[in-house]
Amino acid sequence: MADVAALGRRIVENIEKVIVGKRRPVRLTLVALLCEGHVLLEDVPGVAKTMLARSLAASLGCSFARIQCTPDLLPSDITGVSVFNQQTSKFEFQPGPAMHQVVLADELNRATPRAQAALLECMAETQITVDGTTYELAEPFFVIATQNPIEHEGTFPLPEAQLDRFLMRLSVGYPSFTDENEMLERLRLRHPLETLGQVAGADEVVAAQDAIREVFVHEKVRQYLVRIVHATRRHDDLALGASPRASIALYRASQALAALEGREFVIPDDVKYVAEPILCHRMIVSSEARLRGRTPEQIIENVTAGIPAPVERA
Repeated sequence: MADVAALGRRIVENIEKVIVGKRRPVRLTLVALLCEGHVLLEDVPGVAKTMLARSLAASLGCSFARIQCTPDLLPSDITGVSVFNQQTSKFEFQPGPAMHQVVLADELNRATPRAQAALLECMAETQITVDGTTYELAEPFFVIATQNPIEHEGTFPLPEAQLDRFLMRLSVGYPSFTDENEMLERLRLRHPLETLGQVAGADEVVAAQDAIREVFVHEKVRQYLVRIVHATRRHDDLALGASPRASIALYRASQALAALEGREFVIPDDVKYVAEPILCHRMIVSSEARLRGRTPEQIIENVTAGIPAPVERA
């Protein structure tokens, strides 16, 4: 897994030329990419959500497209549309932004459910169908969707079944005083994104996606992972626990994180590291627990702390 670890270091270090002091969300985004999953960035405006997507695409040399979600967005604005060519008397397919490799869906919750479904179909099937013709999407295909958790007027919140399609939900957060000061210094002459070079190729990412499946997961670690997921289904503070898709996501993400660390095996700390961003958006806190101020993050922290991690005995 040395090649995967070296690839991850190159990509993370390159992105950090633009995104200052946010190694955890950057690494978790890379983990989601290696798992062939997708990321939902939920945060306030202006904390570099768009820059993260653009920096990742530039680092990989992948094609990039941005979808600005609005209430009048149509599914054809995402997938593409067939246009009649009068010269050839035939319909020609004009590809939409979903045909690119890295797609940013900005403010996804402002799009109507019909438009949201068009994008989520691309994420689930890695293909689109327009006028009865199916088009395969380029590899790697990675969607980063954003939404603002503060303003809810004129929005269409994603239902739980669609939230479950995202491998992770991340928050970038405000930078520290030191990091924000460093950011301003880097922006003094020009934006770092303008000079950001490519450090990896799409073929390397696809090879890494295949390689992480070979990471060994011991039976006890796998059972530890399943216990965490099952604990959310019978937790008193939760009206809905994590789905079996969450178990698969937690399993794959743990493999990817281990590979990025240069290991050929998963340890319990890998599972703990990715548990919160993978499980929290797949759970529904009960009304009584919300009134007591309980959050999904607190519940996951208590669940992982209450389940003994497997240890190797001499």
